[in-house]
Amino acid sequence: MSHGYGQYCPVSRGAEVFAERWTPLVVRNLFIGCHTFGEILEGVPRMPRSLLTKRLSSLEREGIIERRPNPRGRGSWYSLTPAGDELTRVCIELGNWAARWLMLRPQDLDPRVVLWGWKKMMHLELLPPRRVVVRFDLRVRPREAFWLLLDHQEAEVCTNDPGFEDDIVIITDCETLALIHMGRMSMPMATRAGRWKMDGPRDLVRAFPTWGGLSYFSEVKPARRVMSAPSRPDATLIPASP
Repeated sequence: MSHGYGQYCPVSRGAEVFAERWTPLVVRNLFIGCHTFGEILEGVPRMPRSLLTKRLSSLEREGIIERRPNPRGRGSWYSLTPAGDELTRVCIELGNWAARWLMLRPQDLDPRVVLWGWKKMMHLELLPPRRVVVRFDLRVRPREAFWLLLDHQEAEVCTNDPGFEDDIVIITDCETLALIHMGRMSMPMATRAGRWKMDGPRDLVRAFPTWGGLSYFSEVKPARRVMSAPSRPDATLIPASP
């Protein structure tokens, strides 16, 4: 039995490809430079590996991605075809619409995902000529810490102590981390509000904001005002920006 809509309409046919669960995020990850299975999976940590395998196969079958041997080592290298490049316009417009109209809920503030998005948007060429280790201590998760390992070659998110000396330590919370990444709050504003504190050598602390990290949709102006979350009177719902 076919699982499609059974309609000739291009909206129907397009939705059969694009509206499958996780598919827009897989296309998004390819668009922002993920090429290996592991890189794509890192941006969708809740997606089962078996389902990612299935989605990649279906996207390849539909001519949206192409797969070839990984030039850097084992496994496959995935990239968008011209059809896939055009499909990213749909992704971008979906993100623009959501950033403008949808509110981000407290359960959407997974710091692993926020920092993954942060690292993908960093300007690594602006880093000093050595590794920089940034530790994030989140007030509402005192037993956890997160690290960004940064150098000119790559940025990496770690949830376990990487074993290097910390250069910068940032004390904040999940909401503020997301607000800054999404361009809804500046670091100076968060600092003045007592929601963001950076410790480390003065030159690195001053340089950190210049290294980028803002969401691709950080310049989209929200159409709705910030509202109070029904679950906590002191919480805020904020316009969503992946």
